Amino acid sequence: MAIIAPSFLAADFLQLGAACEMVNNSQADWYHLDVMDGVFVPNISFGQPIVAGLCKQSTKYCDVHLMIEKPEKFIEDFVKAGAQNITVHYEACTHLHRNIQQIKQLGIQAGVALNPHTPIGLLDEIICSVDIVCLMSVNPGFGGQKFIPETIQKIKALKQLILAKNSKALIEIDGGVTLENAAEIVQAGADVLVAGSSVFGSNNPTEAIAAFKNIA
Repeated sequence: MAIIAPSFLAADFLQLGAACEMVNNSQADWYHLDVMDGVFVPNISFGQPIVAGLCKQSTKYCDVHLMIEKPEKFIEDFVKAGAQNITVHYEACTHLHRNIQQIKQLGIQAGVALNPHTPIGLLDEIICSVDIVCLMSVNPGFGGQKFIPETIQKIKALKQLILAKNSKALIEIDGGVTLENAAEIVQAGADVLVAGSSVFGSNNPTEAIAAFKNIA
């Protein structure tokens, strides 16, 4: 059964406490927390203080996605804030293996994210060192975008690489995940579904999460 990870980027920032309570009491498995710097992606979200507050209130696994330049400068701060996994972008890391080692040496899980244009084959030398591969199924920076259909074939290719290398990495899909395409995404090989607008933009977020869980 796939893991459901509501993305707090889509939550009402004036009601984050209520959002935490809703997710804690739902069938969701993870918090997905998107950190954006306005440099690596054309938007700014929130930083360590907000992540620390959310992690403190969470009864779920806290998955922190750093969409930032030079993530190595901030990794220790986000571990202290309560992250249980930190995902960095392949495109933002000149020394990716070093960045993954840095995260793991701080005692938490480590992930790598790929933008839509980045080929799966570039993970060949790192796939056995990471716990999560986050495939961006939209161009990162904004919520509410439409799922890029080519991501389905990318999921299948990543699954083949994971099996070929005997890796234990989970496949996480981030962007444009809806109740309409969730089944196809899971069937292609995804393990984690990040859902933002489809959860927090629905009339009943708790029921939306339950519907995702039922499909997954």
